[in-house]
Amino acid sequence: MPLSSPVTREEFKLTEDHKREKYWKRWGTYVSERCWGVPREDYTDEGDAWQFDFETSKSRVFRWSEQGMAGISDTKQHINLTMALWNGKDSILKDSLFGLPGGAGSKSGNHGEDVKELYYYLDNTPTHSYAKFLYKYPIGEFPYQQLYDENAKRGKQDEEFEITDTGAFDNNNYFDIFFEFAKDDEDPEELYFRITAYNRSDNTAPLHIMPQIFFRNTWAWGLDDINENENENENENENESREIKPHMRQETKNVIRVSDHKLGERRLVFAPAPGYEGLENDIEPKLLFCDNDTNFKKLYDVENKSKYCKDGFHDYIVDNEETACNPDNEGTKACGWFVFDQNGGVPPGDYVTIRYKLTCDLSDEGLILDEDKHDEVIESRIEDADAFYWAVAPLPIPQHLRNVQRQAFAGLLWSKQFYHFIHDYWYRGDPDSDLPPTIGRANGRNKEWKNLYNEDILSMPDNFEYPFYCSWDTAFHTLPLAMIDPDFAKSQLTLLTREWYMSPQGQIPAYEWNFSDSNPPVQAWAAYRTYKIEKKMWGNADRSFLESVFQKLMINFTWWVNRKDMSGNGIFEGGFLGLDNISLFNRSEPPQGIQLLQSDASGWIAWYSLTMMNIALELAKENPVYEDIASKFFEHYLLIADAMTFLNKCGKDGVPTEDSLWDDEDQFFYDKISWSDQNNMSTLKVRSLVGLIPLFATTTIEPETLSLFPSFKKRLNWLIHNKNYLVKRHIASMEAKGAGDRLLLSLVNKDRLSSILQKLFDETEFLSKYGIRSLSKYHEENPAHINIHGADYCVSYLPGESDSGMFGGNSNWRGPIWFPTNFLLIESLLRFYLYYGSTLKVECPVGSGEYLNLGQAAEEIQQRLIHIFMGDDNGYRAYLGTPQELNDDSVELTTKQQKYNDTLEKLNKDEHFKDLVNFYEYFDGDSGKGYGAKWQCGWTALVARMIQDVGVICRAPSTPARRKSVYSMDEIENYEPRPSAYPLLSRRKSGKSLVDLTAHKLDADYDDVERSNIPGLSRKSSLKTFESDGSDNGFLKQVREAMKNYQIKDENEVNINCEEFEA
Repeated sequence: MPLSSPVTREEFKLTEDHKREKYWKRWGTYVSERCWGVPREDYTDEGDAWQFDFETSKSRVFRWSEQGMAGISDTKQHINLTMALWNGKDSILKDSLFGLPGGAGSKSGNHGEDVKELYYYLDNTPTHSYAKFLYKYPIGEFPYQQLYDENAKRGKQDEEFEITDTGAFDNNNYFDIFFEFAKDDEDPEELYFRITAYNRSDNTAPLHIMPQIFFRNTWAWGLDDINENENENENENENESREIKPHMRQETKNVIRVSDHKLGERRLVFAPAPGYEGLENDIEPKLLFCDNDTNFKKLYDVENKSKYCKDGFHDYIVDNEETACNPDNEGTKACGWFVFDQNGGVPPGDYVTIRYKLTCDLSDEGLILDEDKHDEVIESRIEDADAFYWAVAPLPIPQHLRNVQRQAFAGLLWSKQFYHFIHDYWYRGDPDSDLPPTIGRANGRNKEWKNLYNEDILSMPDNFEYPFYCSWDTAFHTLPLAMIDPDFAKSQLTLLTREWYMSPQGQIPAYEWNFSDSNPPVQAWAAYRTYKIEKKMWGNADRSFLESVFQKLMINFTWWVNRKDMSGNGIFEGGFLGLDNISLFNRSEPPQGIQLLQSDASGWIAWYSLTMMNIALELAKENPVYEDIASKFFEHYLLIADAMTFLNKCGKDGVPTEDSLWDDEDQFFYDKISWSDQNNMSTLKVRSLVGLIPLFATTTIEPETLSLFPSFKKRLNWLIHNKNYLVKRHIASMEAKGAGDRLLLSLVNKDRLSSILQKLFDETEFLSKYGIRSLSKYHEENPAHINIHGADYCVSYLPGESDSGMFGGNSNWRGPIWFPTNFLLIESLLRFYLYYGSTLKVECPVGSGEYLNLGQAAEEIQQRLIHIFMGDDNGYRAYLGTPQELNDDSVELTTKQQKYNDTLEKLNKDEHFKDLVNFYEYFDGDSGKGYGAKWQCGWTALVARMIQDVGVICRAPSTPARRKSVYSMDEIENYEPRPSAYPLLSRRKSGKSLVDLTAHKLDADYDDVERSNIPGLSRKSSLKTFESDGSDNGFLKQVREAMKNYQIKDENEVNINCEEFEA
């Protein structure tokens, strides 16, 4: 079932791609923004990946994949198309984004690797039938050295020095470079490109634009020498060997002929650029050719293997070295060089446009680019994209939030990249390698991951700062991806569990710097959520996907049990677990002589057990074998739950002790360390997410589930009656039935839950104006300390950037707000709400006198997270920072403070900035300012899902919380699926139910709701606009249908069939 009726063109393309009728996803935005400084390109003995730096990347070919600005490639990256620029002043072309390396070198960023550019992912569709990218290019000389020097002066306690601090964009002294990519409506191999550059300054300025095409270097490693027949004629020499090397050549003055043995013959055709005001003639491109090979002479002062090297265009255009490019106009890398410097360059406020296409049309007609048709194709794809995203969210969401959601999806899709790494070749060396791998590399990083053979399109956390997959990030990516492209979302989870990713022992690779690190086991949850989202939004219950992933995850679950529960007591020592510096010490490498018993590790595995139980019950609906497997995971959960509450050990006298990860004094979960004497333990009293994660391990069991699975019910009852001490130990409410006769499985009873929630919704502890902090603000005045073997360890509240180099120093879990853990907390509160209903309320925030049930509290957290991206009364968005104000001792702002405020004013209010959005890695626990990776459209794209859930009712930042609210639909007739600005609809009487919110949030579809016979649910809207059938507008019908989710008569009804939820 499609998203909408009638089906949008993008949905139709997705269906064709799914059925393999047309390969719509062969070409896409798959080129990384950075390939230098990554471990897979590291061939040093000492394992210093940062030796391959930004400057080296101009002249050294990449072994595994390619980088470039606004890059398009096929799924195996044989052919790459990118964009290069030159302002006539820089010492190099701008053909890739600039940033500082990590590590401890003189050029390193004070908070690790960091991109120093302004660029934005504006649009993208799941088939990449349309994509749009914006780069802001300074007209003056790019401040490379200034960025190096100023950041080198700064320490871990200092803010980063950004490109906006250099003055490069003062007085609008820059070009806006818009790159657009589109596909033909019928043929996915016909690709259209358009680059439009606007001079935003008050002065005339020159600009050079070089659309580039090049082959990924596959010929330098001895891997493309193959034996094959030239044809199938049996008289041909069957052993004839030839080197298969792709080739480009000039066909006409505006056409490049491209020949690849796998993709065949194509043409890159340029149209003359129409120029700008004051020019009589069009601007014709000059075609340049070189080879995508390393310049050994420049880098290492040894003889080159190729006469015309990778950096040929830099040398030819910038340094006027005419011998740098091939005069025979052929090679493996080419560009069309457009020069706009006539009459001084592009006039102020004016623009230039370049059009080109990659085509399979080898006829005479294919030599010509029809500019009218070219623009028609691009404009049609824009309309298709608009229609598709309206079908995804056919709700009256305010336009500013719809813009955030659209750009979140765009960033997510732009962060898909061709990831290539074959461990055997990296470890042993390529066939044509002159030197064997060094001892340090052979025995160093990732040496045990010999099974890795990765050659796929993968979703990256950030295209520059994290240009490699991180397995727990990937799981969160799949939720917003499932909303728009469930096939791709499922492929990501499937790949992580395949034998060329997952180790033979069952471990899922963590991330490239250390594949053996232990990341939270979130893949089962992501798989079930993806399954549910696809079932609800797309009408397809893909049980084969769910079953195949489930079977592989059983191997992974066994790995966790065997490897991370070292003492066999049900308490897990997970190590890193993705939370970097959250603990007093590096949890992957704890001090010698201690064993760390992790509250969050045990909570993660308990949650993993429940999720696997739920998947097994879903599969058991059609295959009874899984019913017994569900019982097995239920027992795993009970053992972990009991162990967290009562550690399984005895004293010296043999009497069982009743120790616990729960601290009765603080009413919170903490990690513990066991000294060499197992009976001597210390509590690490750090109030952090570590103590909140046990809340994730919560689910409800529907009465219908027990009647549907009698064997599971029998085993459940046996455990309840024969191991009743589990209930008495306050670990789960398995006997008392809650709302809708549900049973609750939870690591906390009502009293303990209430104690944790007291801290969670206290603004002096975890609750921020912008979400839930990773570390309690309590530690701002009360740092946590411990002395281990004479060494002091300390943790204090640090709401912004990290003040240490732990885990690279570019992330911080000691106070900031992180979207993934907030998202899981929200879902946990909704599950608790399904059981407790209106019988359990929490003061939110503490001290306000306002009490919310847990469904309303979950909605409140979502709204606070969305507020990070919304403008306040003065138009300032929190993630960009807060304006500097005078303090009591100041008469006027300092020059630095005023510069900072001027920058904020431009980013928030300038017409060319105010609608552009960054999605940072994490956010300040107090101010909401963004830090870390600037394009973490992986898990920060979860905001797209939150906008889908509560965007209709989201209040403005810094306004009082309301238990429920709804927009008036009086102006709904004015809504159309087009990207124009729509008026904010006025608020009117209550009409939204938290019960229905929960069903929507947990992705129950209409059939689920119908089967539950929810009392009080109105199938007709209470808003009179919906009563009218005066319009035949198809989109309006979608809005009406979608808004049914928001109508209910009685806010206290909670009889939702949770049996269909992922919970």
